[in-house]
Amino acid sequence: MESLPGDKTANFAKVEHFTAQAAAQGATLVVFPECCLTGYWFIRHLTLEQLTALAEPVPGGPSTQRLLTLAQRHGVSVGAGLVEVAGEGEFHNSYVVALPDGSWHRHRKLHSFEHSAIRPGAELTVFDLPGGFRAGVLICYDCNLVENVRMTALRGAEILIAPHQTGGVRSRNPNLMGLIDRRLWDNRRAAPAVIEAEFRSDKGRGWLLRWLPSRAHDNGLFLIFSNGVGVDDDEIRTGNAMILDPYGRLLAETSVADDAMVLANLDAALLAEATGRKWIRARRPELYIPLTVPTGRECDTRKLKFEE
Repeated sequence: MESLPGDKTANFAKVEHFTAQAAAQGATLVVFPECCLTGYWFIRHLTLEQLTALAEPVPGGPSTQRLLTLAQRHGVSVGAGLVEVAGEGEFHNSYVVALPDGSWHRHRKLHSFEHSAIRPGAELTVFDLPGGFRAGVLICYDCNLVENVRMTALRGAEILIAPHQTGGVRSRNPNLMGLIDRRLWDNRRAAPAVIEAEFRSDKGRGWLLRWLPSRAHDNGLFLIFSNGVGVDDDEIRTGNAMILDPYGRLLAETSVADDAMVLANLDAALLAEATGRKWIRARRPELYIPLTVPTGRECDTRKLKFEE
């Protein structure tokens, strides 16, 4: 979905609309993008006072309470992203999953960079969903690091909820995405094929398919990729919402240049014999101790992001 910067009322109206639509079609888990309730890329321009006004506590803030009400109303689990205030001057890029029984789970982005006052989270997030699946949450850049996905799988996740705001990202690297002309988005009604070709190119789908299927396949889990679309400050997000099975195969996807929803049935019978799950059983943990030892080449995510 396309989120408006700072307009939580309008953004939540979209969440309500799609949740009702998904529930009517039999969905039990509805996954929205990163920071979809608050808006995303404009955050980097905010003063501390403006960030404070935008952020909310979790679970006591109005957005989490509305998500819980929405989940209970439709009998589904609903996940959505926002900026969280967790204490005096402590902010997080957070994702809340509200369950229909009134319980909730929160993930704080491990590799945040959106604002100098937004701190990285320090915990993996894995929990049980109604109906038997076990889910984990990793937000956008979190999914880039294979260690994060593997640790989430080792904690029993069978579904990876992967909310993003990506595609159409500016970069100095000619092999990494690249900007989409705003005029193509503005003209999408008259010439949808032009911008949808950009969405399917290496600026969007082509880049995503280099690595998202491997995250699902190598860890033997379903992956639900929910992404922003359209105007996001000075970039155009590519949408490309998709659902992958534990073999890395696409179950559903869209490249439409508009708000859109994809649905799929997750067949739990695929999990037991998934290739990645067999590979995990072949692990030799005694060889991997160096993974926990700093090399001296580690770098703050925010610095890396703004060097790209």
